[in-house]
Amino acid sequence: MRIGTGYDVHRFAENRDLIIGGVKVPYDKGLLGHSDADVLVHAVMDSLLGAAALGDIGRHFPDTDDAYKGVSSIELLKKVKQLLEDKLYIIENIDATIIAQKPKLSPYLGQMVKNIADALAIEEDQVNVKATTEEGLGFTGQELGIAVNAVSLIENMMNYQVDVTPMDNKRDCSNCNGCSR
Repeated sequence: MRIGTGYDVHRFAENRDLIIGGVKVPYDKGLLGHSDADVLVHAVMDSLLGAAALGDIGRHFPDTDDAYKGVSSIELLKKVKQLLEDKLYIIENIDATIIAQKPKLSPYLGQMVKNIADALAIEEDQVNVKATTEEGLGFTGQELGIAVNAVSLIENMMNYQVDVTPMDNKRDCSNCNGCSR
């Protein structure tokens, strides 16, 4: 079992869509970033990469590479899924907290969960997304931007054992290819 944490923060910017968890949230500002600046998905990706000891999103998707300019972070999340699969990791669960004074995000949390689960090909009950404010304190409390903390738990597939013995401990050898029994 491996645990990873992720943290991301983006400043608000004019003339940008506000994309969080793959959802276009109606708001008068978006977040500044090289990609779509999806702060939630970025934190989730970093938590997954960290759990697998695969670095961070800057290593895999640098903001100096024009290939990632304006890219959907949900598409990058799918690439992180492939990196995990290549190392035989499966995702047990993800828990993330969005920290934003505004806008109110509760109407969109369910769709964010669905988008993340779909991108990672896992069940929605393996993803939890919640939102909170900082009561007017700090960077997010002063409505300068949005931050996210995420935690992921992954497991290597090789740690799972499958019992193929029939329930009555008898083998059906009618299709036997010559095992030792």
